[in-house]
Amino acid sequence: MTAAQNDVQAVDRSPTGRPVTEVAVGVMVQSDGRYLLAQRPAGKPYEGYWEFPGGKLEPGETVEAALARELHEELGVVITACHRWHTLEHDYPHAYVRLYFCKVTAWTGEPHGKEGQAFSWEHLPVRVAPLLPAAIPVLDLLAAD
Repeated sequence: MTAAQNDVQAVDRSPTGRPVTEVAVGVMVQSDGRYLLAQRPAGKPYEGYWEFPGGKLEPGETVEAALARELHEELGVVITACHRWHTLEHDYPHAYVRLYFCKVTAWTGEPHGKEGQAFSWEHLPVRVAPLLPAAIPVLDLLAAD
């Protein structure tokens, strides 16, 4: 197991004892500073809310590999440059999540909602609403960058 895999899988319980869901999240940033937000599709918790795209890590998968897989599955893009940026945890009623935010600065392909989800390229302040609660602190981090 690589060091990157080990640091993601070392802890699997929240401070309250709930299982931790590990999630890779992409903050896709265009050269003009706009970033991509996607709307959660119908049938998922918080459907209709806006978030940064990404998804759950599979067993043995690195954050970067999970993000590459998820962005290809959801948006049809291939990541060519990204780096881990921030890690945040959030306790939702349906799951306790550890979110590994990665800034994605280069990709091939034009994003499109392969799961039927809407998406929007945004500047601060964002125009779309409502925002997924765990996305709000990330917007603050983007404003501070």
